[in-house]
Amino acid sequence: MSKKFPSGVATGNLVKEIFEYAKENVFSIPAVNVIGSNTMNAVMETAAEVNSPVIIQLSNGGAIFNAGKGLLKNSEKQKSAIQGSIVCAMHIHELASYYKTTVILHTDHCSKSILPWIDGLIEANEKYYKRFGKTLFSSHMLDLSQESLKENINICEQYFDRMNKTKMTLEIELGVTGGEEDGIDNSNIENNKLYTQPKEVAYAYERLMKISDNFIIAASFGNVHGVYKPGNVMLRPEILKNTQEYIQNKFHTKTKKPVSLVFHGGSGSTKNEIQKAINYGVVKMNVDTDLQYAFTCGVRDYMNQNKEYLKKQIGNPKGKHIPNKKYYDPRIWLREGEKSFKMILKKYFEFMNNINTL
Repeated sequence: MSKKFPSGVATGNLVKEIFEYAKENVFSIPAVNVIGSNTMNAVMETAAEVNSPVIIQLSNGGAIFNAGKGLLKNSEKQKSAIQGSIVCAMHIHELASYYKTTVILHTDHCSKSILPWIDGLIEANEKYYKRFGKTLFSSHMLDLSQESLKENINICEQYFDRMNKTKMTLEIELGVTGGEEDGIDNSNIENNKLYTQPKEVAYAYERLMKISDNFIIAASFGNVHGVYKPGNVMLRPEILKNTQEYIQNKFHTKTKKPVSLVFHGGSGSTKNEIQKAINYGVVKMNVDTDLQYAFTCGVRDYMNQNKEYLKKQIGNPKGKHIPNKKYYDPRIWLREGEKSFKMILKKYFEFMNNINTL
């Protein structure tokens, strides 16, 4: 069976093609944060089963965890993050084609204080590109939304200009995603910063287009990391619609949805909210919190169901001399976490209209 896009890690202009295809066909791609081989493999397995592209991404903390929490001292955190990211990338490059999965490989939320992480990865990408003609990662995200708009875009331009030499895609953030994630706490941010204005997106769009059109923009429309009770999060997807119209009119673009947009803080959102955002040009939607909980639930339920077999190595309700290795083997209960993770991820693929899109 021929596929719309090849299996493996998508790099260069192919990333843009995938995002444009998603926009034209009104679906979005789940961007899943991973922390190790269990979650990496579960994402690729799920994407293969639904025959759809997926985005695998690492936060700074996820990269450090993937390298091993005990690897380096606190003063060398970014060296650990760089190595953890490279190891993740190599793992996915090696396995994605075997899973028959089309993967966009991405890094998530790099604030100004941790830019050395991305500096190291850009250097690694350039070395890999010289050797293989493609980059390790498909794209990187710079989250400089806590800086002024001018400072945000000035820094993004510098990085994008360098990344463009290897045809990489850049994600930027305008406005602020509320809540807390990976050590960045925006729980008490001013409400107005949760809603990006169309003219701010137009400013970024105009500046970045002078370098390349290989960029996507996370424009805030009330997004919050984490999951909260109904009524606590006031999403306003119409901001995205207004933004597309504003840019189309200002720059006389050929398409009605000139910007490829990103939905951060997607966990806990309703199907209606997700599909409205997709209709307005969202091609990437981050899902993390729900999947963390799903993995934990799979392990928790297994432990609860088999607790009498996990209290000691030998002896259980079936007999006092019967060994329990087949119950406490980590491969057994970690797989239960993976299966629970996969079940919820499939739900998000469905919500995003992203089933059999390849």
